[in-house]
Amino acid sequence: MRDDRLRLIFTCCHPALAAPARVALTLRLLGGLSTAEIARAFLVPEPTMAQRLVRAKAKIRDAGIPYRVPRDADLPDRLRAVLAVVYLIFTAGHTASAGERLVRDELCAEAIRLGRLLADECSGSWRGARRAEPERSPLMPDEPEVLGLLALMLLTDARRAARTGPDGTLVPLAAQDRGRWDPVLIAEGQALVRCCLRRGRPGPYQIQAAINAVHSDAATVADTDWRQILALYDQLVTHAPGPVVALNRAVALAEVAGPAAALAEVDRLDLAGYHVLHAVRADLLRRLDRPAEAVAAYDAAIARTDNTAEREFLRRSRDLLRSHP
Repeated sequence: MRDDRLRLIFTCCHPALAAPARVALTLRLLGGLSTAEIARAFLVPEPTMAQRLVRAKAKIRDAGIPYRVPRDADLPDRLRAVLAVVYLIFTAGHTASAGERLVRDELCAEAIRLGRLLADECSGSWRGARRAEPERSPLMPDEPEVLGLLALMLLTDARRAARTGPDGTLVPLAAQDRGRWDPVLIAEGQALVRCCLRRGRPGPYQIQAAINAVHSDAATVADTDWRQILALYDQLVTHAPGPVVALNRAVALAEVAGPAAALAEVDRLDLAGYHVLHAVRADLLRRLDRPAEAVAAYDAAIARTDNTAEREFLRRSRDLLRSHP
């Protein structure tokens, strides 16, 4: 393993720690994320995350766990946690949890760099995705989730230029100029998704990449195959059940079965502190012609995000609804 930072990430992801603790500690020590950002990624209060980090450090100290680069034979046991670290670095960059900017370009770029390195270590020359199969590397076992994560990041990052307007305002997916999507990244990501599909060993990152591939196939928002996306979310729920996945599934369900069916699903979720839930509820209530409830949901979403671009988008949406109820 040639990259110093990647070696350190594997070192920090020690199996003696519980998986969430090792991911959180690695993000704090090496991922460039603050305790507050990590707390938001895990959907817990900042003091709770601070206590978890303290306990993880104490366990390392009390158990005498050495900070040393693991042997090649120990790398596979740490791979899942390393993938989670890289994914959360990317998501923290894709939509910053606080500050003026919607996107932290440096975090997205670093996560993709690490993803490419992992793909090389686990699957040999991943650029071979344009061929029938990438070459395999003896360092770690062939793991399609590595390629799935890289594909997910590339396909998501392909939309970066279209996600903000000239003044930095947020542009939602449905309103984006798809001519500004990066065709090179899309082609690369789609090739990796096809490679994963041939292997027939689906996992959460591969399924999320496939969802993004369906979006990237649509020339316009009206061309989006929402039924296929909903079917992929149904598959994702079986591999990675959780309220955030269920919330994203509800967004797809609204396009297939209508906003009422989606709202019923959203209202069952225990995500009261998550601003995205309230933003989704606001949009569904707007579509159901329930403006007063939609305004209240927008207010709840605004109160729960510290990102200026997101907050301004939500305010504009709320104010537009107030002026045209």
